[in-house]
Amino acid sequence: MSDKDQTNKARTGRPTTTEFKDFMGAHWAPHEDVEVTRIAAAPYAAARRERLSARFPGERIVVPAGTLKTRSNDTDYRFRPSSDFAYLTGLGVDHEPGAILVMEPREAGGHDSTLYLVPPAQPGDEGFYSDPAAGEFWIGRRPGLEEFAAMTGIATARLSELPKIRTASQPHKKVRVALAEMRFVKDEYEVQQLRDAVDATVAGFERAIGQLPRAIAHKRGERVIEATFDGHAREEGNAVGYETIAAAGPHATTLHWIANTGQVREGDLLLLDAGVEVESLYTADVTRTFPIGGEFTPLQRRVYQIVLEAADAAFAAARPGARFLDVHFAAVEVIEKRLTEWGIAPSSEDPESKLFRRWMVHGTSHHLGIDVHDCAEAKRELYMEGVLEPGMVFTIEPGLYFQEGDLAAPEELRGIGIRIEDDVLMTEDGVENLSAALPRDPDAVEAWMRSLRG
Repeated sequence: MSDKDQTNKARTGRPTTTEFKDFMGAHWAPHEDVEVTRIAAAPYAAARRERLSARFPGERIVVPAGTLKTRSNDTDYRFRPSSDFAYLTGLGVDHEPGAILVMEPREAGGHDSTLYLVPPAQPGDEGFYSDPAAGEFWIGRRPGLEEFAAMTGIATARLSELPKIRTASQPHKKVRVALAEMRFVKDEYEVQQLRDAVDATVAGFERAIGQLPRAIAHKRGERVIEATFDGHAREEGNAVGYETIAAAGPHATTLHWIANTGQVREGDLLLLDAGVEVESLYTADVTRTFPIGGEFTPLQRRVYQIVLEAADAAFAAARPGARFLDVHFAAVEVIEKRLTEWGIAPSSEDPESKLFRRWMVHGTSHHLGIDVHDCAEAKRELYMEGVLEPGMVFTIEPGLYFQEGDLAAPEELRGIGIRIEDDVLMTEDGVENLSAALPRDPDAVEAWMRSLRG
């Protein structure tokens, strides 16, 4: 008896004899045929494969989906395919653990694509009961080879038939860089997926902020906000696109606050940074900072206005032909000017020191797409120094953060953190704010919160 069988028998008490396994694998009705249609992403994914093929003539390209990752013992994390695999196949949600896309070069030029998969073990198949990873007794109905071929338009084969070629957990570095750079400009399918993700996110913000009374009453009110948004993301999409930040009071000054264990108190601010990932795996990334009691204090409003002015300057700088970095420079120029006027930014003999960046250490923008920080492996000269083009989707997200223990900040500002983040689409005429349905102006924020509370 294997160690695994010993463990299962000890925990479940079920028999592990061959006779029992054979009995469990037999006497099941066959699956009815399921009508499968071509997924909407398929023609766009095919065009992406053609573009990638043109970059690597005569070279084999191998792109794995990834495998299940163990959470503990015999339980796994929910599977999400690698973004490169999803981009080239059009498959989203949880398709498909262990799959590998191979693009084999043709002598006449171009590539032939094959999707290698572990087919599910269906009723009547060996493994239907005995294989917890692939047996449909355990994992439920899953697409088979023919179904995946119909869905994607890609030839399929069993993973066991994969030729003995070098594979790795992710594509070759030069392929990853090429894919990152291809993803700068979104096609029409991607833009629509991002619109859907942002719309779902806006609705999630409404639901989460609508729970403020319950959050205030709860000992871990941040978790109430997080759970409300995350539940919404599972209902309306695939999941959250990244760990939700629900940061109340001084926690809003911690950039990566994802513990969300704090209380939510009247008079404080709540910084909510969250995004819905839709089933195609495209995600939104939106942040708003709300006065928990419904109205900003004069000091909170003053800081908020600086951040909003910086964001507006970044919007104005975002034009086709401008550099990606120009958007950031426009925002931090406002931050520096206003903090200097306030007497907060210290003087420096070296203008390159930019000491005011103590209170805004992050960049103003990043590309957005099938990853929340999309195109991250692209070359710097094409990313940060790159030129903005229609079809690019990115964030605009200046902020100011005065931590409680920051002795360089005025005492009255310590514990205030504010960020305003929008998702924008570059067009021929400038940027379209995809997240404009969430108010940004402080008066509009207060009015919106009153409307949610009835």
